[in-house]
Amino acid sequence: MPLVRIDLIRGRRPEDIRAIADAIQQSLVDVLKIPERDRFQIITQHDPDEIVALDAGLGFERTPGTVVVHVFTQRGRSTQDKQHLYRTLADQLARVGVDGKDLFISYFENGPDDWSFADGRAQYIEGDLPIPGR
Repeated sequence: MPLVRIDLIRGRRPEDIRAIADAIQQSLVDVLKIPERDRFQIITQHDPDEIVALDAGLGFERTPGTVVVHVFTQRGRSTQDKQHLYRTLADQLARVGVDGKDLFISYFENGPDDWSFADGRAQYIEGDLPIPGR
């Protein structure tokens, strides 16, 4: 159950925002093998001066097309799986007009006791949902 936050600079058309969100979801389905309806995304648009994402010294410039993707999910995936996800995200987003240099990905892991889907209950711990990977 990934929770994905998508931050981008204001000004895209609604259909372009949806295409970005759909490309991210498809990447998660393809690589992490999550169910199609396991979709939790928060999309936030910012004014241009509200996203500062430099190149960390890698020698490239980002454009106003910058997209920051934060993936929150349960621990247990290999480094190779994560790298495969990063490449797939870049490929899928390129198809909808996001340049790879404008993509910043942050991946966070936690455990089954860190999730509540509703009613203030820990559905993984209480047995309502199967713990991924077990």
